[in-house]
Amino acid sequence: MTGRLRLLTEDQIEEIHSATLEILQEPGIAVENPEALRLLREAGCEVEGETVRIDEELVDECLKRAPSVIDIYTRDGEKRMPVGGDNIYFSPASTALYFIDHETGEIRKARAQDLVNLVRVADALDSIEMLSTAAVPSDVPQEIADLYRLYIVLRNSVKPIITGAFSKQGLIDMIEMLSAVVGGPEELRRRPIAFFDCCPRSPLTWGDLSTQNLLDCAERMVPVEIDPAPNIGVSSPVTLAGTLVQMNAELLSGYVISQLKRAGAPVVYGSVPFVFDMRYGTNRIGAVEAMMVACAGAELGKHYGLPTHTVAVSDSKVVDAQSLMETAMGLTLMTLVRVNNISGPGMLMFDNCQSLEKLVIDAEACRMLLRLLRGLRVDEEALAVDVIRRVGHGGHFLGEKHTLLHHLEEVWMPSDVICRLSLDAWRKEGMKTILDRARERVDEILKAHQPKPLSKEAEEALEERLRAILKRYGIPHPGGG
Repeated sequence: MTGRLRLLTEDQIEEIHSATLEILQEPGIAVENPEALRLLREAGCEVEGETVRIDEELVDECLKRAPSVIDIYTRDGEKRMPVGGDNIYFSPASTALYFIDHETGEIRKARAQDLVNLVRVADALDSIEMLSTAAVPSDVPQEIADLYRLYIVLRNSVKPIITGAFSKQGLIDMIEMLSAVVGGPEELRRRPIAFFDCCPRSPLTWGDLSTQNLLDCAERMVPVEIDPAPNIGVSSPVTLAGTLVQMNAELLSGYVISQLKRAGAPVVYGSVPFVFDMRYGTNRIGAVEAMMVACAGAELGKHYGLPTHTVAVSDSKVVDAQSLMETAMGLTLMTLVRVNNISGPGMLMFDNCQSLEKLVIDAEACRMLLRLLRGLRVDEEALAVDVIRRVGHGGHFLGEKHTLLHHLEEVWMPSDVICRLSLDAWRKEGMKTILDRARERVDEILKAHQPKPLSKEAEEALEERLRAILKRYGIPHPGGG
């Protein structure tokens, strides 16, 4: 395995940690949730209105309670995926409002069928080991948009899910849907199949909704990813180290709240930083500085012994050289840092537009990076001294048994999305671009791939739960699942 990339020295990490503890004391954290304020007060924190000051001892105690590895499972419970250590999993980024139409190339509002297609494509891609509620369907009533996204994923893939709720009741409904699929709340605790994103509001604020979602997940031992999204230069300092200090304070305060609710609650140390472009007044998540903060943040999480998460996304509006460059740069840096959950494949336009074509292209980059992580094998067989002697001067290795035995394990073989044809063969094929080949790959998957269906019992339980929720809202079944 290749070595881990480091952006911060141990001394720099200690400086950031020390500065974070100062911020947690002064000015402290704003907490807009009554239950969290009560828990913090009872734990000995100084609470004045909605301002909370958290001391070092409580931070240390709560970090020790949090698990260093979170086991997540596939929907059928057949595969356990330990999130933590140096394990790496890729997933599509979440909550896009827009979609690039696969047929026309038009950028338009996302629809339920778009999410169905994205989930089915991702289900077929072996390097995408987790899924997300990747788009917000505009053709579904907004009261149920969060949970209907989850319903679509549960119906169309067996892979674990990164999701999030848009309301307090939405979170409860979504947890009940997950419980229905796996066989009840106790079974969901035993083998969780989803993470919920809970995001503080920069700077230094835990809003009522996110805090309640955090508390409700902790109570039920449902895994959470805390993902601050500081806008560097606007809602956090323009200096990268200053943003890390603020982001770390937001994260550590979230850990304190969750562990006060229930010791051992599973929480991932995440981040979604971005940069404010002073020229155009736009937000840039594909900026190298955003990637640097995300990677350095993951180093802080690893320093505390916690599972980590971040995103690699492009700001481009179309699948072009910029989109692939920015995403590949982010994916590579985050892989080398060993971020545990890396989200982003498929996403464009500042984390707000999904593309099926980009998803299959990015999946190839993920496959390449997984090969990179395996590193170079160096042993007697790999050194091949006897083979080199046997072939000698001016020979070739194509006919050697050694080549036949080790070719597929040593040399990564991409799908046809990546062109390795000769110039003449490429011309005869029609001079297809990577986008042309990605469209063909999407068509192949949508035509041929059949996700593993829910068991009859799980399907009936999920549909019963959804019908009860829809009845409460007076909404007919939207269909499209």
